[in-house]
Amino acid sequence: MNKEFIQAIEDLEKEKHISKDILLDAIESALVSAYKKNYGTSQNVRVDIDQETGDINVYMRMDVVDEVEDDLTQISLEEAKEIDSRYEAGDIVEYQVTPRDFGRIAAQTAKQVVVQRIREAERGMIFDDFITRQGEIVTGTVQRISNETLFVNVGRTEGILSVNEQVPGEHYNVNDRLKVYIMDVKKTNKGPQVFLSRSHPGLVKRLFELEVPEIEDGTVEIRGIAREAGSRTKMAVYTEFENVDPVGACVGTRGARVQAIVDELHGEKIDIIPWSEDPEQLIANVLSPAKVEKVIIDEEEEKMATVVVPDYQLSLAIGKEGQNVRLAARVSGWKIDIKSHSQYFGAEEFTEAEEGGREEEPESPDFVELED
Repeated sequence: MNKEFIQAIEDLEKEKHISKDILLDAIESALVSAYKKNYGTSQNVRVDIDQETGDINVYMRMDVVDEVEDDLTQISLEEAKEIDSRYEAGDIVEYQVTPRDFGRIAAQTAKQVVVQRIREAERGMIFDDFITRQGEIVTGTVQRISNETLFVNVGRTEGILSVNEQVPGEHYNVNDRLKVYIMDVKKTNKGPQVFLSRSHPGLVKRLFELEVPEIEDGTVEIRGIAREAGSRTKMAVYTEFENVDPVGACVGTRGARVQAIVDELHGEKIDIIPWSEDPEQLIANVLSPAKVEKVIIDEEEEKMATVVVPDYQLSLAIGKEGQNVRLAARVSGWKIDIKSHSQYFGAEEFTEAEEGGREEEPESPDFVELED
């Protein structure tokens, strides 16, 4: 090995984004294994690579002890002092034992090990990179499709977009560019696996953070979000600043901001509503676009509320197949029971009548006075 070897390592560092030190450590470890394998020794050895010239030297390391128990790994203090009078028990003596043909043997034997170490180091760096980006959005390209699962190139690795994390109604083709949400990153025997999603509520949240500066800088907060991918998302927003309209900031001038996100989600409807610390007001808000007459908080059951809406608003409040009330419950964190005006107040009036009892009927007189 020579200067060209060191240059190749530096080129590999640039190409694979693996530090030169990591590569040299991997090679030195591989050369130690190669030496022990080819020369049948269990001695403690160290391999040193000169980073300027590429020269390789092998050193045998022996512990300095008062009484030798293992000739292969230990040297007596007396012998050590013959080499250098400054040695003391506990020190380490090194001898250069580099074989003449070691360069050729080392290169052949260490190749596979070096490649493996480089691969492991690269996998580790990829994992470290993506684990810190969990919960973020990346743009990737569909590389291949297998059994409806998409394998997406997200830079230094392929991400997996399973059927369950795809949006119903969306159709994907090879070479399509997609914005995807990094849902999870795991270490496996085959290297890091990055699990992606197009249906996660976090995708919508991150899209708003990218599109709305007031969310990015913390002026506006997303307090709650619920999504049925491909159909509808409800999002509750809040701000502490009186001069800022949190809903208006998200909608943008003439709806430009929210429309950009709707376009990215291929027409998915997005309801943006103001968050309130008052439970009654919050519940009324999250049921938008339905109008609410009354919110009754159940004092006995935790986070349970009955909501009264006008008769003609009942189906709108519940939503198609219960979607509106279902999303409202998830955004607010409350269980919501919706009743129409006639259902609630009709039952209430009936109950009051029952409790009041019937008016007493007048007793029949003992006689009836007949008119002349």
